[in-house]
Amino acid sequence: MNAGLKILLLSLGMMFGTLESYSQTVAVKSNLLDAAIRDVNAGVEVGIAPKWTLDVPVSLNGWELSHGRRWKHWYVQPGVRYWFCDRFAGHFVGGHLHGGQFNIGGFDGKINLLGTDFRKLKDTRFQGWFIGGGVSYGYAWLLDRHWNVEGEIGVGYSYTYYDQYRCVGCGKKIKSGKSHNYVGPTKAAINVVYLF
Repeated sequence: MNAGLKILLLSLGMMFGTLESYSQTVAVKSNLLDAAIRDVNAGVEVGIAPKWTLDVPVSLNGWELSHGRRWKHWYVQPGVRYWFCDRFAGHFVGGHLHGGQFNIGGFDGKINLLGTDFRKLKDTRFQGWFIGGGVSYGYAWLLDRHWNVEGEIGVGYSYTYYDQYRCVGCGKKIKSGKSHNYVGPTKAAINVVYLF
């Protein structure tokens, strides 16, 4: 998990290092919704054409929670955005891909939503990976020359592959090599953005 994230971040740094840098063509951001669930997150958005940007958010949660709960994961969600007015201002639509890994269990989720049974999280642990993609809509509010706030919501598909374990802390597998298809919300963000 850590080696994959390091390779991804190194690749992104090399890719962005080759792009030409002009005023207000690069932004760094943080998603307040991810931060609310204790994720360490950051994103980079780069202008690639007059009305197009490439957006690459990354999020990581590696914390142990109280009462034996586990909510460890990392993901990356690269995508492109088309801005209806100027880049980094106003309405935009986008397409995104996503992928990552997870290790989650010990939560008393009493709901079955969009084909995902969260009730299974109470007494078991799930560990695996996911990939997918989707579409999104958003809006960016200009605060001043360098600061924006943007909101974004997206829907899409995720394919999940996982192993299921008997308890949160043990290594006794119940099921191995299971998969799950998910269709529904795949992106939600309230980003604080700094433009260069």
